[in-house]
Amino acid sequence: MKRIDIRMLDGNAAAAEAIKLARVEVVASYPITPQSPLVERLSQMADTGEADCTYVCMESEHSAISYCIGSQLTGVRAGTATSSVGLALMHEVLGVAAGCRVPIVMPVVNRALVSPWSLWCDHQDTMAERDTGWIQFYAENAQEVLDLMILAYRIAEHNEVLLPVMVCMDGFFVSHSLQPVVVPDQTQIDEFIGEYIPHNMHLNFNRPYFINNLTPPEEFTEMRFQQEQGFARAEQVIGQVADLYLHKFGRSYGLLEAYKCENAEYIIVCLGSMAGTIKHVVNEKTAAGERIGVVKVISFRPFPHEQLSELLDSPNLAGIAVIDRSAGLGAAVGPLCLEVKATVKRNAIPVTNFVCGLGGRDISTGTVLNILDEMKKNGSQSRKVWIDVKEHAMEIRSKGDRQ
Repeated sequence: MKRIDIRMLDGNAAAAEAIKLARVEVVASYPITPQSPLVERLSQMADTGEADCTYVCMESEHSAISYCIGSQLTGVRAGTATSSVGLALMHEVLGVAAGCRVPIVMPVVNRALVSPWSLWCDHQDTMAERDTGWIQFYAENAQEVLDLMILAYRIAEHNEVLLPVMVCMDGFFVSHSLQPVVVPDQTQIDEFIGEYIPHNMHLNFNRPYFINNLTPPEEFTEMRFQQEQGFARAEQVIGQVADLYLHKFGRSYGLLEAYKCENAEYIIVCLGSMAGTIKHVVNEKTAAGERIGVVKVISFRPFPHEQLSELLDSPNLAGIAVIDRSAGLGAAVGPLCLEVKATVKRNAIPVTNFVCGLGGRDISTGTVLNILDEMKKNGSQSRKVWIDVKEHAMEIRSKGDRQ
């Protein structure tokens, strides 16, 4: 019987392990809290020879992603990682990777954007980049970080997809939380991912041509449409690759995960690490006879509209709660709720958007219980609720306290 390798890893270490297992040959990085341990681990792996890669510490995140694009265009896998304002600094170049169809896989440790300044988790950083042409996966725990990274390489590099992928993990809640993680051996990963073979443009001295050249209006829309078709095909490819992963490694993934949703009267839709706490509350509630389910969205881009629409079309459903760990400032609802509302077929089902967990605030069992209570008494009105905001919110840093 083959020995199962189980290690205590946090999310950062799991992502570094996946990058090593994928035989990434070039790592370009810039450290930023709470991602720093990830790139530090990769640096150590490169220094000791544990990972056979060239490690380059760049002067900024903008430079790091640029270095990765240039490296991967030469025909090797390249990688980096980032968080928060580091991801924001990459913004200009994220579109280059997507538009040039460079299938980079990048772990992103979710952290709030400024201002006010924060080192702690929410999803505003990746939500701000949701339409830059990158696939986005959200991991609940360290095991999912490793698995989704491995899946992402095969999905991104599929010749019907050719899109870069962000694998997102909640800062500190996942990135620094030690958990038992099953680590596949190198032979298994080599068989699953295979060698990196460029299917699209790549730098070739024998056949020089422009990459990312100025594109006139006569062609620009069509090139965007090509990217859209990549996302459309990605939905099917994700399912196919997930089936292969289940067969080879025994762990199941998809665009989303439905938990106790059969005949549910109320369903909570969420992203990331909060799913574990919500499942715990749902277990207690269903044991007491209540009919409550959870949908954890794994793939935010491409968004699983068709699958979610089927789940939320039950005649038993009386209400939907959507939890956004992003404020969605100025919008009627947050980014996740916006997608859910576009998916629901029956307008009569109230969809309540709950904004919570911003800037590292814990989404506790108490918060989830408050969400359930608020959803049940919401009636037919769809609205946005800041469920964990303090009563004296307008007095925080009030005029007299400003410096």
